[in-house]
Amino acid sequence: MEQQISRRVLIGGGVAAALGALVPSGAAFASTKPAGAGIHVDRVRGLSPDFAMGVDVSTVLSLEESGVVFRDAHGRPADLFRVLAQNGVNSVRIRVWNNPFDDVTHQGYGGGNVGIARAVEIGRRATRAGLGVLVDFHYSDFWADPARQLAPKAWAGISVAQTARALHDYTVQSLRAFKRAGVRVTAVQIGNEINNGIAGYTRPGMEIDGSFAALLEAGASAVRSTLPQAKVVVHFTNPETAGRFATYAAGLRRYRVDYDVFASSYYAFWHGTPENLTSVLTQVSRTYGKEVMVAETSWARTLEDGDGYGNSIGSADQAPEYEISVQGQADALHDVIAAVAAVGRAGIGVYYWEPAWLPVGPPTDYAHNSALWEKYGSGWATSAASSYDPANVGPWYGGSAWDNQSLFDWDGTPLESLRTFQYVRTGKR
Repeated sequence: MEQQISRRVLIGGGVAAALGALVPSGAAFASTKPAGAGIHVDRVRGLSPDFAMGVDVSTVLSLEESGVVFRDAHGRPADLFRVLAQNGVNSVRIRVWNNPFDDVTHQGYGGGNVGIARAVEIGRRATRAGLGVLVDFHYSDFWADPARQLAPKAWAGISVAQTARALHDYTVQSLRAFKRAGVRVTAVQIGNEINNGIAGYTRPGMEIDGSFAALLEAGASAVRSTLPQAKVVVHFTNPETAGRFATYAAGLRRYRVDYDVFASSYYAFWHGTPENLTSVLTQVSRTYGKEVMVAETSWARTLEDGDGYGNSIGSADQAPEYEISVQGQADALHDVIAAVAAVGRAGIGVYYWEPAWLPVGPPTDYAHNSALWEKYGSGWATSAASSYDPANVGPWYGGSAWDNQSLFDWDGTPLESLRTFQYVRTGKR
């Protein structure tokens, strides 16, 4: 997903206002919840008790440092992870960047500034709330996705063989930090949306080659030796492209890459139908004996902008598949869960991407917001990230392009769409 945040904002014409500084009381935000609204959700049959009802909340520490307050259903300040658990979430996905800080100024690059220490702290809090943890290694110092797989600064210019060794050792060291902290890591993702490469290595076309496979195997072997109980996850995107996932899975088998779960991103506004998603994941599962999941999904609840920085989905024309509303969020999330469950026992979970990435302040307070994004990394990128990734960040750094897809109101109160994770097990009318 990460590539699409920046690219959509760029394509939108540098809509770069910036994301806002929070008034601690939340009183500056007008509620976007319809009075007395309720949602309906059909039951998804056949869900196993351990089906991952997950969320990625990797920006949480930066948001809290910027003054964002999360609340329970009654509007009282509450720990985000407790609120998630109370609403049916059972797992948290945490992205990890090698060194998301400028070597000279030490300013963070943004997006939560999630180096290993901060990732472990998020994992510790999730574990205390009774949630499992999926660790998402990007093997980059900032966003990794199909459009960019930048090598970490420390690995720049080294050979593929040297990168494989560095990747292995870094993965071991990082997972040991999670282990020492008592984090309940249930799965480890070796790379993020790795369609075209990983850790600075890129390849043309969809065919997997030996160098790419060697890098994946380095990560997989690190997981096996450090946390043998954790599932090894590979993560791709664009399931709508005919033959893509079948080609990837065939290449992984050809080079004997050791993994357990084949994961996909799935955003209905970009990635085709739920029926196609079920079809391509079923093909991978049945042909290669792998479990499957959706590692990222979301939907917009409003077309309003919460922080002054333009949104990735800013018009109904960009997202005609569902209603733009809290009910639309519930419908979209339900359908993704149902699509993965339809694969059968091999369909093991769905993660909603950044449902708590809230505005740090109202869109009218851009100067204050911008200062917070820069100081705490609570926007998608800071000015410091431009030197690391000039092509994708450049002058377009700033706030969140995702606030209108949150499962929380902008004052931090959970929306009923968050409870979809519960309702798919029971139904809600």
